Amino acid sequence: MSHSEQHPVRPLVQARNVHKSYGDNNVLKGIDLDVNPGEVVVILGPSGSGKSTFLRCINHLEEMDRGYILVQGEQMGYQLRGERLHRLSARAIARQRRGIGMVFQQFNLYPHMTVLQNITEAPIGIHKQSRQEAERYAHELLARVGLSDKADAYPRHLSGGQQQRVAIARALAIKPALMLFDEPTSALDPELVGEVLATMRDLAAQGLTMIVVTHEIGFAREAADRVVFMDRGYVVEQGAPEDILVDPRHPRTRAFLSRFI
Repeated sequence: MSHSEQHPVRPLVQARNVHKSYGDNNVLKGIDLDVNPGEVVVILGPSGSGKSTFLRCINHLEEMDRGYILVQGEQMGYQLRGERLHRLSARAIARQRRGIGMVFQQFNLYPHMTVLQNITEAPIGIHKQSRQEAERYAHELLARVGLSDKADAYPRHLSGGQQQRVAIARALAIKPALMLFDEPTSALDPELVGEVLATMRDLAAQGLTMIVVTHEIGFAREAADRVVFMDRGYVVEQGAPEDILVDPRHPRTRAFLSRFI
């Protein structure tokens, strides 16, 4: 018996039967998904298919109506006491989020803070790191995202692509076990998309666990371990990029991908 058979890897993320509605609009209709440590999962699908909503359920920015999501074995947003689920306090949820970094469509940087201050704010304020340690790591992260010379700049002096790379560094500053990307290039001018995707490819190559909602088929092809196609609130199919992107089984996946070819 091999070592791995004795100790199967527990998924870092386990989503089961996740439902979410806004009024009469059923956005998620029973999503099941596992993501293993070190895996890069890209979620594709048309607008309105529930991709971003699902991503936001993972770190409990959206509250699901049914089902559950475990991150590192812990149920997000709730605690089982006896037979009943109890909502966690805002403080307890914030504590759960400490292991999860998130990058949004909009860069959400604090305009009145320098790049360095944006990156060190959470490590110092929430994680109680020393300023010296937080700043040392921030400079390391800026080098990783190719912005070593921008530590003292303010966001308004940066291009959109540079701002998004700072936002990635900021999300990495808490040393997350999981990184969530919600269409991180969709607000960028086309000529700036490449620099952000290059940064994300580097992270993927370093073995960071990533779930990426994007329309960038090229990134999915090059960087994903697995591609998940969602439509109308369901996972329609999933598999290796070469299978899903080259030879999808489902007509809806084929119809979606035909727009990019």
